[in-house]
Amino acid sequence: MRRADHGETMPARRLSVIIPVYNEEATLPTLMERALDVDLSPLGLTRELIVVDDGSTDGSRALLEELARNRTAGDVLVLAHERNRGKGAALRTGFAAATGDLVLVQDADLEYDPRDWERLLRRQRDGDLDVVYGSRLLEPSNRRHASLPAYLGGRCLTLLTNALFRTHLTDEPTGYKLFRRSLLMDLDLECERFEFCPEVTARIARRKIPIAEVPIRYQPRGKAEGKKIGARDFFEAVWVLLRERVR
Repeated sequence: MRRADHGETMPARRLSVIIPVYNEEATLPTLMERALDVDLSPLGLTRELIVVDDGSTDGSRALLEELARNRTAGDVLVLAHERNRGKGAALRTGFAAATGDLVLVQDADLEYDPRDWERLLRRQRDGDLDVVYGSRLLEPSNRRHASLPAYLGGRCLTLLTNALFRTHLTDEPTGYKLFRRSLLMDLDLECERFEFCPEVTARIARRKIPIAEVPIRYQPRGKAEGKKIGARDFFEAVWVLLRERVR
C-alpha cells in the first residue's frame, strides 16, 4: 500500500500482464512460473496475468485450464479464441479484459525474461511515463539474434519508424512494451497479427508521446524452435507504418 501526502492510505497500483499464446506447450509452464515469481511489492504493484490462447492445437489450452483451476496461482485469467486469429487479436482481447493501471506485453516463448519487468516498471515510475519499451540493442550482454534476416528486418523497421515519425528508438519491434492503460485503450487498435508493434508505436508517436527505452535481456529462438514471425510480417509492418504516417 502507498500513503498519500495527507496521510490517507492509497491502494497499490495494478499491473496487467498480457500473454498471447499459440502452440507454446513446451515453454508455457516455465514462463508462467517465472511470471508468477516476480516480486512486484517493492514497486508498490499488484498483478494480474491475462493469458489469451489464440486457438492452439497442441497442449497449451489444457495447460492453461489446469492453471486456472489452481487457486495458488494468484490472479490469473485465461481467455481463449476458438480459432487462430493472430498475436494482435489475442493482445486486443487481453487489453479489453485488463484492469490494471499499467499494461505489459509478455510473450510465452522465453525469449524475454520476466525478471526484466522491474527495469521497465522503475523507468515508468521514476519518469511518470505513459510508454516504456525494452530494447534488446541497449543490453550489452545480448550476443545472439534469431537470424540475420530477423536482425536486419528489425533494424530496418526501427530506422523507418524513426524517419517517418521523428522518434529516436533503438528497437521498435521489441516484444516488451509497457503502457499506461488509459492511453492504450484510447488508441483504437485494429491489429490482428504481428503488425501490433508498428501500429501501436505509430499511433503513440503521432500523438507526440515520448517512448522511453531500457535495456532488456534476449534469448532468441529460431524457426525450428517454433518462432512464427517471417518475411510476410516484415512487409506488413512496413505497410502499416506507411499507412499510419499518412492518416
